[in-house]
Amino acid sequence: MRVVVTGGAGFLGSHVCELLLDRGDEVVALDNLCTSTVDNVAHLMDRDGFRFVRHDVSQYVDVPGRVDAVMHLASPASPIDYLGLPIATLKVGSVGTLNTLGLARGKGARYLFASTSEVYGDPAVHPQGEDYWGNVNPVGVRSVYDEAKRFGEAVTMAYHREHGIDVRISRTFNTYGPRMRPDDGRVVSNFIVQALAGTPLTIYGDGSQTRSFCYVDDQVRGLVALLDSDHVGPVNIGNPDEFTVLELAVTVLELTGSASELVFKPLPQDDPTRRRPDISLAAEVMAWKPEISLREGLTRTIPWFQAC
Repeated sequence: MRVVVTGGAGFLGSHVCELLLDRGDEVVALDNLCTSTVDNVAHLMDRDGFRFVRHDVSQYVDVPGRVDAVMHLASPASPIDYLGLPIATLKVGSVGTLNTLGLARGKGARYLFASTSEVYGDPAVHPQGEDYWGNVNPVGVRSVYDEAKRFGEAVTMAYHREHGIDVRISRTFNTYGPRMRPDDGRVVSNFIVQALAGTPLTIYGDGSQTRSFCYVDDQVRGLVALLDSDHVGPVNIGNPDEFTVLELAVTVLELTGSASELVFKPLPQDDPTRRRPDISLAAEVMAWKPEISLREGLTRTIPWFQAC
């Protein structure tokens, strides 16, 4: 296939591009480099079938030639990014989704919208299945990301129903691995960077809130499996192993050999207390499940930050 990947120079998008190329697809990566870097795809530049285009998908999107699939991954994805870029985040989730759906419609291409577990907000149902509608504060500070993704899901389904576009919707949970930015503000990168520097690990709240961490190789394998499947979605793609933030901190300290202390700060507004995907649907329709444990994934990730 010839696949357009928006956000293709980002942490997640660059890994998706790599997997698609490895299996023989052609890839056109679009990225405005707002929260990413071309360094993430530098090793792909000389590969046959890869093309990088610097472009903001909130502007009109045109890709010459055949397009068989569009994977819309573009968006600020960490709290520090979408809180610092609230309007841009809303635009890429709304106008950017409309523009890339227009590209897919014009090319007769399959379309995958990469949504997020943030559509569940601070969930009142645990674990979260795809039939749960969520508990989102529509006017809170996090809403610029949550509601952008919820709108993206809605307009993707509207194009599917009205225009017959062949669509897929994924809901990703906390993803980590090499090519994360050291300053992206996510909990895994924060803890590893602080531990390696010997500075205190910052825990918001008392550390009892839970997350489910999916290693990037498992995540992109799930996204591509969904693209190849016959299921519209939404489909949860995440690791169902649930850890408290405090457990993550202790594991990072152990694996880095750091003597850093733990410091506790107030919990941010609308921060979810529990997060764990029900992935039974992914197992049923895609025969997918994660294979890499948190300890193994962290062991693979820490050298990336050591080299930064």
